Amino acid sequence: MFCLWQERDQTLTLTDGSVLQRNQTQRCPKPARQHHCSQCNKSFKWLWKLKEHERTHTGEKPFQCYQCGKSYTQLVSLKRHKGIHLGEKPYHCSQCGKSFTQLGNLNKHKRIHSGEKPYPCSHCGKNFRLSDNRKEHERTHTEEIPYHCSICRKGFTKLRNLKEHERKHTGEKPYQCSQCGKRFSHIGNLNKHKRIHSGDKPYHCSHCGKNFRLSDNLKEHERTHTGEKTCHCSQCGKSFSNLGNLNKHKRLHSGEKPYHCSQCEKSFTQLGSLKRHENIHTQGKISSQFGKSFS
Repeated sequence: MFCLWQERDQTLTLTDGSVLQRNQTQRCPKPARQHHCSQCNKSFKWLWKLKEHERTHTGEKPFQCYQCGKSYTQLVSLKRHKGIHLGEKPYHCSQCGKSFTQLGNLNKHKRIHSGEKPYPCSHCGKNFRLSDNRKEHERTHTEEIPYHCSICRKGFTKLRNLKEHERKHTGEKPYQCSQCGKRFSHIGNLNKHKRIHSGDKPYHCSHCGKNFRLSDNLKEHERTHTGEKTCHCSQCGKSFSNLGNLNKHKRLHSGEKPYHCSQCEKSFTQLGSLKRHENIHTQGKISSQFGKSFS
C-alpha cells in the first residue's frame, strides 16, 4: 500500500481513498531492502545475514572455542559446540529418552519415530528427514561439487566429508573420551567408542532380536538371514555378504599377505591362518618342555 502526506489539510490519503488524520499512529511499511552477495549474487533481507553468508566464501571463522580452539563462521554454531564440552543435554525424547543439547536436534530426532520426511527432492521426488540430506542428494542430480580441500584440492559434495578429509592432513582429533582419554577425529567415532564403556547396543535385528553396538554390524548380521550378498569382487564376480570377507578374498588375486608370524616371519592372507600356524610353534615349545621334564 502506498501513501502520501498532503500538507494542505494535514491528512494522510491512502490509495483506497480512505483518509487518516496526521496525529493517528499509523505508519507506512518500509520497502524491504535486499543485500546481495558480490560473489554469488545470493540476496538477503538483513545485512547481518549477508555477512554470515560471505564467510562461506572467505572461510573466515571469527568465533573460537576457548576450550579446544575450534573455530566457527557463526556464533550460534559455537554455542552449539560448547554443549559438547559442558555435557548439557536439556532436551529429552519422550519416546526413547535420548537427550540432546539443542531443541532443533530433538525435533529432527523425533522424525525417526514418526517416520516424517518433510523434504522432497525437486528432481525425483524422493523424501528426506533432514534438509541437509536433501541438499546432499540433489547434488547427485546436478553433479555439483561445492567443497574443496585447501591443501590438495580434492572435491566433496558434502561439507562434513570435507571436514573429515582435512583432518587427515592436520591430524586433528578434537573429540576425547571422558572415560579413557582416547581421542577421535570425528564425533561419530567417539559416540561409537563410548558404547564400549556403556555396553549400549542400540541396533536390534528384526529377524532374531540380537543386539549390536554398530549399525554396520547389524546390517552384516541381517544378511545371514536374508542371504543377500552386496559386495562383489571386480576381478572374478564372486559375491559376499560383508566387506570384510570381500577384502579377504581380494588377497587371493593380489597375493597380499599382511599377517606375519613373529617366530619365523612366514606370511598369511588371513588372520585365522596366522593363528593356526602360530599354534605349531606353541605346541612345539610345549612338547620340548614336556620332554625335558622326563629326561
